[in-house]
Amino acid sequence: MVLERDTGGGWTKLNYYKGGSIYWGFPRPPGRLVAHSYALGLHKYRNVLLFPPFHVKRSFKMSPFKRKRGGGSSGTKAKKIRFIEKVNENTSEAEQKQENECYIPAPVSKGKWKNKERVLVFSSRGINFRTRHLMQDLRTMMPHSKADSKMDRKDKLFVINEVCEIKNCNKCIFFEAKKKEDLYMWISNVPHGPSAKFLVQNVHTLAELKMTGNCLKGSRPLLSFDPKFDKEPHYALLKELFTQIFSTPQYHPKSQPFVDHIFTFTIADNRIWFRNYQIIEEDASLVEIGPRFVLNPIKLFQGSFGGPTLYENPHFQSPNMHRRLIRLATAGKLREKQMVKELQKVRRLEEKQPVTRDVTDEVFATPAEEKPVEIELEAPPPKAAKKKEFKRKRMQRLKMR
Repeated sequence: MVLERDTGGGWTKLNYYKGGSIYWGFPRPPGRLVAHSYALGLHKYRNVLLFPPFHVKRSFKMSPFKRKRGGGSSGTKAKKIRFIEKVNENTSEAEQKQENECYIPAPVSKGKWKNKERVLVFSSRGINFRTRHLMQDLRTMMPHSKADSKMDRKDKLFVINEVCEIKNCNKCIFFEAKKKEDLYMWISNVPHGPSAKFLVQNVHTLAELKMTGNCLKGSRPLLSFDPKFDKEPHYALLKELFTQIFSTPQYHPKSQPFVDHIFTFTIADNRIWFRNYQIIEEDASLVEIGPRFVLNPIKLFQGSFGGPTLYENPHFQSPNMHRRLIRLATAGKLREKQMVKELQKVRRLEEKQPVTRDVTDEVFATPAEEKPVEIELEAPPPKAAKKKEFKRKRMQRLKMR
């Protein structure tokens, strides 16, 4: 969620990840005035009716959300506003003012922004639409990120260190596209390193997933790591990089002091699976928001975008080799089919040899007891021939019955 100040009307805008916004403030509202439960501290209800639709007057100049970070005394008082609903002629002015006063709680955050982590998120030329949407989703999830124009593919990767220095960023996420179908992601600690290179697979963006989860834009996430990250040294290094890049600094100006979603990094099949879940307040269950993608680690470097290799993944297979093996397997199947057809043609052209003995004659030969041979010397008596009845006589006989 992001708080945006409209100078014309004095509204405060609460934005969500997947679009949609709620306004709250104290000018002349066109209808209902609705505030989110996080703004009021009412966590059991999604939307709360703040005021009925009547004319509202502001008795203060500064919005309760427009405050100076790290400034102000500890005893900040609640803001007091006045509104006019109906004026009774019988009551006095002091009683009318007391009845029409409403208090708004003081700002929650009074800390100072100390962790100045800034992440530069950009890409090279040649990316497709899915990569562009994924990059935009990461910028939406990370309020401490910055954007930049696409980098030319002819430039070397060491130029990114200078770009980060110009943008005043000490972390970088760089998407490198090759052959318009392979996507590589670099994460680096600028300018001294270390850095890591991944192959990005199975990308699904926020607009593509249509998940039911949602959370406030700018809220701070929880980071959940697989226990395998603590068992091997290269995974421990990646865990520290992910923690510094994806965690939102406390009291960041663009962040919100709420924790309502969680980033999970799971290791399976020698790959790192990224998921984003919403935390349901009622029963602490998780509902996926998106985006989701899989990182296949390639190399870890000591420097930023280069330097000595700290780790190389022995299980990694390049996309070119993978496609080559698929083509070879397909060609092998076609070659086998062609050989079978040629063998069938050769067999048809061969001369057929006549078979002198049938092999199947002895299949049904079963041993049986020998019976004595009897020779009849006299012919058997002839059988009496039955006379055929005509149809008419048969019908008469049936009627008589």
